[in-house]
Amino acid sequence: MTPGIACEDIAAHPDFVSLHTLQGIEVDLRYATRDNFVGKSVYGGLDCAFLRREAAAGLLQARDWLQAARPGWCLRVLDALRPQRVQEALYAELAGTPLARYLAAPERGSIHSFGMAVDLTLVDAAGHELDMGAAFDEMAPISHPEYEAELLAQGRLRAEHLVHRGWLRAALREAGFHGIATEWWHFDFGDRDAVRQNLPRVL
Repeated sequence: MTPGIACEDIAAHPDFVSLHTLQGIEVDLRYATRDNFVGKSVYGGLDCAFLRREAAAGLLQARDWLQAARPGWCLRVLDALRPQRVQEALYAELAGTPLARYLAAPERGSIHSFGMAVDLTLVDAAGHELDMGAAFDEMAPISHPEYEAELLAQGRLRAEHLVHRGWLRAALREAGFHGIATEWWHFDFGDRDAVRQNLPRVL
């Protein structure tokens, strides 16, 4: 197993890039605030506004594609690096409930903990987050891309929600990110199995 890296050492690590250095990318890390599903900051003062260099480069590529396709819109990062200790704390909040399925078990590891996953939404030219039909971290079927067609048919999602989600997915996919079936906001960079096998986890 590749040795882990302490989160406190990330700022000086050559393989990681601060999100605050990426021009044209907004940063609003919800787990650093009370505006999340546990209702409190879970970072404990850790600076988690980082991605691995290759994922950060992909994010800039997604930014450029979006700016060309939808001038005035931008990406807003809601979560990026999530150290193992934070993943364990979040998982403990949901352990034993049906919502635990929305988090990778700590022993397996979240792609966030490698700095290779990012949670995002879109912001329009007026600075308003686009309506995705479900809130960030709304752990329910309405957040699942896999159910969008039937939710649209049932009237629980509107066409504009799917259009907004579609623009987000298109920008990230263009840059080498992959979405998941259960969260409209979550994207992994590259191959998840290769990430877990070959890259160090941030502790």
